[in-house]
Amino acid sequence: MFENIIEQGAVLQLQNDIINSRIAPSMLFYGPAESGKCSAALELARVLSCDNKGEWKCACPHCEQHRYLQNEDLLILGQRSFSAEIQACYSAFKRNPSSAGSKLLFFRSIRKLQIRFSPVLMEDDPKYSKIGSILQSLDEGLNEFSETSCASLIKNAAALENEGFSSTIPIAHIRSASSWCRLAPAGKRKTLIIENADNMRDEARNSLLKLLEEPPSSVSIVLTAKRRETIMPTILSRLRPYRFLKRDAKSEKEVIRRVFQDEGENLNKYLESFMPQSTEKLYPLAAFFIVSLARIVSVSIKKKDPAAVPLIFNVLGEYCAPIAEKSGFDKSLKSAVIIKTILSQSSNFEDGSFPRFSKIVLEMIGSAQRAKHDSGFIAYNDIFNKYINEAVNSIEILNINTAIVIESLFYNLKKALRGQYG
Repeated sequence: MFENIIEQGAVLQLQNDIINSRIAPSMLFYGPAESGKCSAALELARVLSCDNKGEWKCACPHCEQHRYLQNEDLLILGQRSFSAEIQACYSAFKRNPSSAGSKLLFFRSIRKLQIRFSPVLMEDDPKYSKIGSILQSLDEGLNEFSETSCASLIKNAAALENEGFSSTIPIAHIRSASSWCRLAPAGKRKTLIIENADNMRDEARNSLLKLLEEPPSSVSIVLTAKRRETIMPTILSRLRPYRFLKRDAKSEKEVIRRVFQDEGENLNKYLESFMPQSTEKLYPLAAFFIVSLARIVSVSIKKKDPAAVPLIFNVLGEYCAPIAEKSGFDKSLKSAVIIKTILSQSSNFEDGSFPRFSKIVLEMIGSAQRAKHDSGFIAYNDIFNKYINEAVNSIEILNINTAIVIESLFYNLKKALRGQYG
C-alpha cells in the first residue's frame, strides 16, 4: 500500500495506523502543493475499501473501481487547477498509448476533476443546468475511451473546470456530502475527501463541523490544506494531522520519471510547462506590467518636480526593463495600450493564471527592493500588496471579469503610487 507516494514520511505513519487499527475517523493531510496529499487520500480510500489487506496489486472489485476513481463509496469536494495535470498525463499517454499504466494515468486525471461534480453534489445545484451537457459528454468519452476521444475529453474537461466551480466550497455541497456520509456504504467503507478545505465560508465550515463532531462509523473523512493553521481551530481539533513535506530535487525527479515516464528536475515547473501560460511566459509579462507602471508614474511626478521621483521607480525600472525588452515588449506611456498588451499576451488570463501572474509581480517587486535595502520602499510595497491581492480576490471570489479587474488594478495602482508621492 502507498507504493505510489514517493518519499513522504506521512504515508509511513498512515500505514502504521492502518496496520494497528488506529486510523482516525477524520484526518488532515497538510503540506505544500505537489507533495502527494490528494494521491495519498485516494490510496487510503482504496486500502480501506479493499476486500483483502490493501495490497498494491489487489484485483478485488473495490480496488479496481478505486483505481479508475469510479467507486461509489468515494466522494471528493474542493477546487484546484487540473489543466496542467491533465495535459501532462495526456502527454505521457501519447508517448506510449499501448501502455495500460499511461492510459490509467490519463483516465484518472479526468476523473479527478469529474468526480467533484458527482450527482450526490449536483442534484440541487443551479449550475447543473449550465454544465450538465459537459458532464454527459465526459461520461460518454470515458466510457468509449480511445486515442481519438482524447482531444474531446481535454476540451470538455477545460470547459467543466472553467464553468463548473464556485469560488469557494458551497455549503450545499457540504450538506449533501454529510447526508451521503450517513448512508450505508456499498462496500466496506466510505471515504470523503475535501481538498483545499480552507477554501470555504463560515456557514460551510459550521456545517462541516457538525459532521466532524459525530462522524458516522463507516466513513473516513480526509481534509487537505497547504498549511495547518488555515483550518478553523474547532475543526482542526477533530482531525488527526499528517504532515507532507516538500520533496527534495532527487525525489521530485523520481516522481516525474515514475508517474509521467519523463525527465524533469522540479515537479511544479514540469507541470507548469504544460499550461498555456507557463511561468516562463508570465515572468516577462509581469516585468512589462511593473516597468510600464513605474514609467508612467515617474513621468507624472517629473512634470511637477524633476528631482522628486522616488528611488523605487528607478529601481523597478532598472530591474524589470531588461527582462521586458528582451522578450520584445515595446515601451509605452499609454495605459490603454499597456493593458491591451497584457490582456492579449495572456489570452485574458482565461486559463486561470492571473493569481500566478500576480504572485510573480509581487515576487519581482520584492526582489528589486531587496537589492537596494531601502526601508523607504515599505510603504510602496504595501500599496502593491493591497491592490494586487484585492484584484485576485475580485476574480477568484467575486467572479468579476478579468479584463475589468486588470484595468481597475492598473489605474488604482497609478493613483495610489502618485498619492504616495504627495
